[in-house]
Amino acid sequence: MTDVSNNQAWRLRRRPVSGVAADDLELVSEPIAPLEEGQALVRTLVLSVEAASRIWMGHQRAFMPPVGLGEVMRGIGVGEVVESRRDDMKIGDIVAGFLGWQEYCCADDQRLDAPLTVLPSPLPAPVSAFTGVLGHTAITAYLGIEYLQPRPGQTVVVSAAAGGVGSIAGQLARLRGARVVGIAGGAAKCQHVIDDLGFDACVDRKDPAWPARLDEATPDGVDLDFENVGGPILDHLLMRLNLHAKILLCGEVSSYDDSGERSAWRGLVNVDQVHMQRATMQGFIVTDHLARWPAALDALGGLWASGQLKYEESVVSGLDQAPAALTRLLAGDTVGKLVVGVAEPVTIPGHPLTTHGGCREGR
Repeated sequence: MTDVSNNQAWRLRRRPVSGVAADDLELVSEPIAPLEEGQALVRTLVLSVEAASRIWMGHQRAFMPPVGLGEVMRGIGVGEVVESRRDDMKIGDIVAGFLGWQEYCCADDQRLDAPLTVLPSPLPAPVSAFTGVLGHTAITAYLGIEYLQPRPGQTVVVSAAAGGVGSIAGQLARLRGARVVGIAGGAAKCQHVIDDLGFDACVDRKDPAWPARLDEATPDGVDLDFENVGGPILDHLLMRLNLHAKILLCGEVSSYDDSGERSAWRGLVNVDQVHMQRATMQGFIVTDHLARWPAALDALGGLWASGQLKYEESVVSGLDQAPAALTRLLAGDTVGKLVVGVAEPVTIPGHPLTTHGGCREGR
């Protein structure tokens, strides 16, 4: 039984106007209610930082309802069961799912966005891997590439190529024999994408001449696009499409708020090319495919264990840093999967919070 009586949680106080402001969220301390039958208390170990959080904070129509004002901020994480009145969760179990931006979560399937998943024991990898290379991030990349079905002789473009999803997607496409061109923000990121992840080329979106650089990197056009950014990049890519090209819309982070470049954006101009090239543009949400997650995880685990899949993460320490971490993610100021380390596990000695290849950034 836990002797913890209070929970630290981020609650949404107002909807952001553009970027996330300091007063949009409030960190509160609240008493933890006694557990009822069918509930478990989960201590958050690591919180996944998602670009989708900016969508959930807004009021626009989206793939999940917006977080209500006054509610705990929605978030995916990995946690440790510290108290339980559930038959399917025992003290010491490690679970993953929608824990929220908080230290402790009441695991009640009637109240959560989706049931939590109990992870294997003993864990085959550090805790944070189950938000990334062995979690929903890599599953998104894997199932997206399964839809695109790249093959030798094709050119695949992956935007946000240095991020959690894009970095995995590009490697998976490369393993299938396709030529892979990444798009990332900054020369250092582009070098990482080529040298460390094995992409064939990478275009720096911060280079004022990026449209010309993208044309040069795709001399034979674009057959497949794993799209994470949208906006002007996608609009330009539409003019590079080959006949019967396929676009997977996994994310459109450029449109998640009205700050920066987005304020001058007026929408796609070249969308007629989908028609002219008889292309396919498919929206993709990974939670629509839960039945395929186990097979995806088996494949990803094998690739990672054999060294064929490289994985990078950025770690920020402390729940109090979650809003700042989200701001950095939306600004493109991170490499690999971004997570917030909330607490160290106590029941699985020998397994650190983060992977050996991660980068702990501190506060």
